[in-house]
Amino acid sequence: MIEIKGLTKKYGSFLALDHFELTVDEGVVCGFVGANGAGKSTIFSILATLLSPTAGDALINGQSVIRESAEVRKQIGYMPDFFGVYDQLKADEYLDFYGASYGIPAEKRKVLIPELLELVNLTDKRYEYVDLLSRGMKQRLCLARSLIHDPKVLILDEPASGLDPRARIEMRDILRHLKSMGKTILISSHILPELAEMCDEIVVIDSGKLIAHGHVESIQAQLQGDKRIKVKVLNRLADARAFFEEDPFISGLEILENKQEVAFTYKGTDEDQVELLRKALLSNIPIYSLTVEEKDLEDVFMAITKGVDY
Repeated sequence: MIEIKGLTKKYGSFLALDHFELTVDEGVVCGFVGANGAGKSTIFSILATLLSPTAGDALINGQSVIRESAEVRKQIGYMPDFFGVYDQLKADEYLDFYGASYGIPAEKRKVLIPELLELVNLTDKRYEYVDLLSRGMKQRLCLARSLIHDPKVLILDEPASGLDPRARIEMRDILRHLKSMGKTILISSHILPELAEMCDEIVVIDSGKLIAHGHVESIQAQLQGDKRIKVKVLNRLADARAFFEEDPFISGLEILENKQEVAFTYKGTDEDQVELLRKALLSNIPIYSLTVEEKDLEDVFMAITKGVDY
């Protein structure tokens, strides 16, 4: 569905994108992770045919964003990180304007606009002036605008930026619904845990370079390294300590008596961990809780980009 081939973008001597390569399959929700200035918005602007690359190309459904930009625009819905709205228009007038711009007949727009407003939970704001809407409502209205021509691909640059927690949850739920409709979605965010919840894949970008790409779980697993495990026991804390101290994969063991807890670093595989628990039960260690502390997406990003040589 989306093929990015060696995209490079220079502003004078500044290299914003450095031979960026990526393939995203149809129906995939792909999250772009990166610090401010990493190159996310530059990539999205090129894919949206708003910016020309210095070198390289990108294909959307086989069509070049450079040579076939008019056809590409019919297939994409783009929501930039900063956007303008026509304040003197009501919400339905705003969508009607963009629907007309895409050549959608008036009769079809009359049916389509209420459906889009319902999709983004703005039905009750249909006749409100845009400038009276909250930031979260404006974000959702602009998402509806990007869907007016039923694009196959959505390019959403920081759609949750500046939103309060409730508005973020509403936006996340809408994106999940769009995913269920089979849309291919590219989404960027600096709120990394939210990407992990809604994306099939993540792309880590730093200083215009692709650092990592894959399923969220696989990238987290690659970087997990040694696990930190906490085991709570009902009684026999001393026996639990003696048992775990004998395991060759365990180091840094700590006893938290007030919590009836044994904590340690574990270097074994998942299979080794299963065997450890089996032996603990056979030894009558009364375990009632085991917690594995895993890295979240923010830890993953910091681990991937730490010490990268440019």
